[in-house]
Amino acid sequence: MRHADYVARQSQSNSATSALTASWRRSLFKHGLDPADARRPERLTLEELSQRRQAMDPFLRVAAPQLDQLFNLVGLSGCNVMLTDADGVVLDQRVNGADAEQFRDWGLWQGTLWSEAVQGTNGIGTCLAEGRQVTIHRDEHFHTRNTGMSCMDAPIWGPDGRLLAALDVSSARAEQTERYNRLISAQVAQTARAIEAVFFRASFPDARIVVADDTADAAVLLAVDQDDLAIGATRAARRALGLEREGAIRPRPAADLLGRDDDLTGFDKAERAAVVRALARSDGNVSAAARALGIGRATLYRRMSRLGLAEKSG
Repeated sequence: MRHADYVARQSQSNSATSALTASWRRSLFKHGLDPADARRPERLTLEELSQRRQAMDPFLRVAAPQLDQLFNLVGLSGCNVMLTDADGVVLDQRVNGADAEQFRDWGLWQGTLWSEAVQGTNGIGTCLAEGRQVTIHRDEHFHTRNTGMSCMDAPIWGPDGRLLAALDVSSARAEQTERYNRLISAQVAQTARAIEAVFFRASFPDARIVVADDTADAAVLLAVDQDDLAIGATRAARRALGLEREGAIRPRPAADLLGRDDDLTGFDKAERAAVVRALARSDGNVSAAARALGIGRATLYRRMSRLGLAEKSG
């Protein structure tokens, strides 16, 4: 059976319930696409691409070193590394010269649009449509013309909790196996989280960045201001801490979110934090800390005792 016929049949089957089939159905019925359509992907004009890149410039600048590192790992195996915006337009890429012609011919190139609404089931478009990591291997693609490639993708979420981009690694090699895809997919996910974390930090340059959970997810981060109020959170942190799903978060005491409760309340907590900071800056020297706080040494000792702080031994 031809690939296009198989996709059409599976899309109309009531017994086919996989996530892949759901994407095929969206492509066929919601977007009205034909799996046998052999037209090349749409490509923006240079001016349109320039405008999109300019709008995403701060993000692209912090993401570039991560793209370089990822390409150093997968480039020699004939993989193309691409970064898109939330619409699926390729804004940046890394590719070997020997493989460039093949990728350009397939439309895996800067300025092309790979949304699911336009290209049907594909790594970039389906990743953005479903907001999750996906691998679309060869004949899992909706369009027959795309069945020669394997695509591994992971979403990147912005500091506001909204979907910002997709990170894609695509291969045009015939020997690309599903086992190798899994290895690449894990690296793509790790790089996507790294980009997300770096951009979050860059978005709150005057805040302290705190790991909000003890999980292995490096993207569970809070931005905390000088008053110890949480003013920003990554999407993973929003989900873990029950914060607003999207947009700006309502400032809250970081201690409340992180569950660091003790017997101190109100101004006592603020005073304790000020004393601890002064002691830390003076490397535990009580006299120096007292001078920095503008109080006497004996007064500081009394406050340390009341706040449960002990002088640094030695």
